[in-house]
Amino acid sequence: MMLTGSVRSRTPLSVCATLLMLPFTAAGQGVPAGTVIENTATVSYDYAGTAAQVATNDASFIVAERLDVVVTRQGAAVSVEAGDTNRALLFTVTNTGNGSEAFGLVLDSALPGDDFDPVPAATPLYFDTDGSGDLNAGDVAYQPGVNDPVLAPDASVDVLVVNDIPGDVVNAALGRSELIATAVTGSGTPGAAFPGAGDGGGIAVVGTSGASAGEVGEYLVADVEIAFIKTQSVADPSGGSEPVSGATITYTISVEVLSPGVVSTAVVRDPVPQYATFAPGSIVLNGAPLTDTADTDAGEFDDAVAPTVVVRLGDLTMADGIQTVEFSVTID
Repeated sequence: MMLTGSVRSRTPLSVCATLLMLPFTAAGQGVPAGTVIENTATVSYDYAGTAAQVATNDASFIVAERLDVVVTRQGAAVSVEAGDTNRALLFTVTNTGNGSEAFGLVLDSALPGDDFDPVPAATPLYFDTDGSGDLNAGDVAYQPGVNDPVLAPDASVDVLVVNDIPGDVVNAALGRSELIATAVTGSGTPGAAFPGAGDGGGIAVVGTSGASAGEVGEYLVADVEIAFIKTQSVADPSGGSEPVSGATITYTISVEVLSPGVVSTAVVRDPVPQYATFAPGSIVLNGAPLTDTADTDAGEFDDAVAPTVVVRLGDLTMADGIQTVEFSVTID
C-alpha cells in the first residue's frame, strides 16, 4: 500500500502536528526582511497495525521589508555671523526598518517661520566621514542617486547640511534648514506595498514614518563683539606685593560690547582658585559693593558645589560701556 499526503482512513488516528521553521536572527526592528518562514505539518497514525506518517506540502512565505527612517539633529543651534560661508549642521539618519535600504537625501533651507533663509552651498550635503561634526576636507560629498547611503537595520550615518549665511542678517536672527531622508525603494502612505521590491524578493511595505522623515536645524546670528579681560593685583601682609600665605589677591574683570547688537542676560562666573579663600564682602560691580548672598542685587558668592563668584550683568549694548567686576581672595 502506498501512502501519500492525501490518504484517507476510516481507522481512528493518533494525530500530531509538527511546525518546522527556518532559524533566523531577530534585528532590533523585528524579524529581518527576506527571512523565509516555512511550515510543514505531519500526520502519524496506525493503520491495520502498521505505523504510518504523512507530511503535508510546505507552506512558506518571505518576511516583508518594512520601510522606515528617522532623522535626528545633533547639537544646538549653530552660532554664525553675517556673510559666513559653508556653515554646517549635523544630522543623523537611522534606518528603523527591518531590511537593508538606500536613502535619498534632500535639504530644504526655505522654511517658513524663521528670520532668514540660509543659502545652500554649492555642494550642500556631505557625509561626516571624519566624525568631527563639522565640514572638513576629508568629508565625502553626497551625490543623489550615486552614493545614496545604504543602511542595514538599526544602522545610521551622519550627514552635514551646509549653508551660507546672507550678508544682511542682524544679530539674534534665526535661520532654519531641514534634512529629509526618503527610502529609495518607495515611500508614501503607511501600509503601501511594493511587491517584489523587498529584501529577498519579498514585499516592501511603507512603515509608520511614511518611509520619509525630516528634521530641522537652526543657525543663530551672534555677531556681537565682546571684550572680556581679567587682571589681578597682590597685597601681602607686610605691605608688599608678593604672593605669600595670607596675601590678598584682587581680581578685576571687565566686560565691554564693542559692536552693534545686544548681549542678553550676561553673567560673569569666576571660580575661587585652589589654595585660596574668598574674602567676604569683597564683590564690587562698577564701584558699588554687592552682597555675598543671592538676593535682589546682581552678585553672590555661590559655594553650593564649588566656591564661585557670580555677577549678573543683564542685557548689554555698546551704550553701556565697560562693566567692571571686582572681588578678592586670600592665599591660604
